[in-house]
Amino acid sequence: MPATRKILAFDLGAESGRGVLGRFDGQRLMLQDVHRFPNTPAATLDTLHWDVLNLYNQMLAAMRKCAVEFGGVDSIGVDTWGVDFALLGRSGTLLGNPRHYRDPHTEGVMERAFEIVSKQELFKRTGIQFMRFNSLFQLIALQRDRSPFLDIAETLLFIPDLLHYFFTGIKVNEYTDASTSQMLDPVCRNWDFDLLAKFGLPTRMLGNIVPPGTELGPLRSKIASDTGLSPVPVIAPATHDTGSAVAAVPAKGKNWAFISSGTWSLMGAEIDSPLMNEEVRAANFTNEGGVDGTIRFLKNIAGLWLVQECRRAWERAGQEFSYDGLARLAEAAPPFVSVIDPDHTSFMLPASMPEAIGQFCRQSGQPAPVEPGAVVRCALESLALRYRWVLEKLESLLGRQLETIHIVGGGTQNILLCQLTADACNREILAGPVEATALGNVLLQAVGLKLLGSLEQAREVLRNSFDVHRYEPREPAKWEEPYQRFLRLLS
Repeated sequence: MPATRKILAFDLGAESGRGVLGRFDGQRLMLQDVHRFPNTPAATLDTLHWDVLNLYNQMLAAMRKCAVEFGGVDSIGVDTWGVDFALLGRSGTLLGNPRHYRDPHTEGVMERAFEIVSKQELFKRTGIQFMRFNSLFQLIALQRDRSPFLDIAETLLFIPDLLHYFFTGIKVNEYTDASTSQMLDPVCRNWDFDLLAKFGLPTRMLGNIVPPGTELGPLRSKIASDTGLSPVPVIAPATHDTGSAVAAVPAKGKNWAFISSGTWSLMGAEIDSPLMNEEVRAANFTNEGGVDGTIRFLKNIAGLWLVQECRRAWERAGQEFSYDGLARLAEAAPPFVSVIDPDHTSFMLPASMPEAIGQFCRQSGQPAPVEPGAVVRCALESLALRYRWVLEKLESLLGRQLETIHIVGGGTQNILLCQLTADACNREILAGPVEATALGNVLLQAVGLKLLGSLEQAREVLRNSFDVHRYEPREPAKWEEPYQRFLRLLS
């Protein structure tokens, strides 16, 4: 029996971060929370930043716990959200806290970009869907605002690259996260330097791209001494959290779709090479880098951000709800009263999400939900309808039917949303594992440690280690009329 390896995965999301210890005996994998901490953005004047130094200190605290409570670890790796980056100056100096992707400075910047490079050419070169916070557009916004950081920056690191740099002193860009930037050629899997030159953006700050599972180097001796750990390998997993989550889909074969469900919903399929025709561009699908040479062909959807922001708004008003409590209220609310487009720009960063949902309903000639259960029911049904739209587009673009939808991530705990998705899409849903992102992180570190040799081996470990919950469609015909209403909202 091989010795059990202890692998520390840092999984940082938009709301919170955690250090998770994976115990892997060569056949089965178990997870244990080590340390959870909030990820609270900092607003200064009119700018929204990530507080990366606090996140780093929280990660050191998790390492100290591992040293004391578990006798150390065998490797460490970080995954986070995509697109956001830090700029480093001379000697690796951090040039300010990184901008948050919801910062308003990118409003209107895509139109500015398309005056230089057309949408058609930009998609043909990158294969990435158009979202105003893509890294390319963030850089163009800094250029427009004459940020001095662009003049003095020597290195661009995405958020997980930055944290790996803090741990090791090594500066690289991991492939799956870099692929979200809209600055990468998805065929040759390297920077499109000519594209950046067209925008007049500096290219000297772009680093070497490394694949997921790359051993970056040992933990710096000073950090090892401070935390009580040995200088263990720091391994880049699929550092974009969706890359790690999709790696942890316990699927077989090819005829399946995935939804990585959390603050965002990322819905798509795993394919072998980029798909970048005009129909794909018109549907605003994206080709992001995956594991083992795969492409994550998907579409971003607003996700449980709608419910999270409703909950925060009600808390500010003195009404406290658990997520389970909100789901129960939603289940008891009447169905199909009103529907919204979850991806409408009014839901990007509203002052009050319940008011934004009500306003959207009124403007589209529908009753505005008032009670929390009705608001959440409207949000969840609308998400399920959006999933159906994406599934239909996905099957059309791929030219084949996808028989099963795998849902992974924290959204699998929302039983109502899982059932609504099965009903709206008229597909079998296999939900789980909940901790997909952390699991994918651990498994890619195991690949880096040469404990596993392929993505299929990693998925076999998952199937041996975790159960999934099955949801079958119930009365899908009842969703036809609401879906037609939903389609009218998009036209």
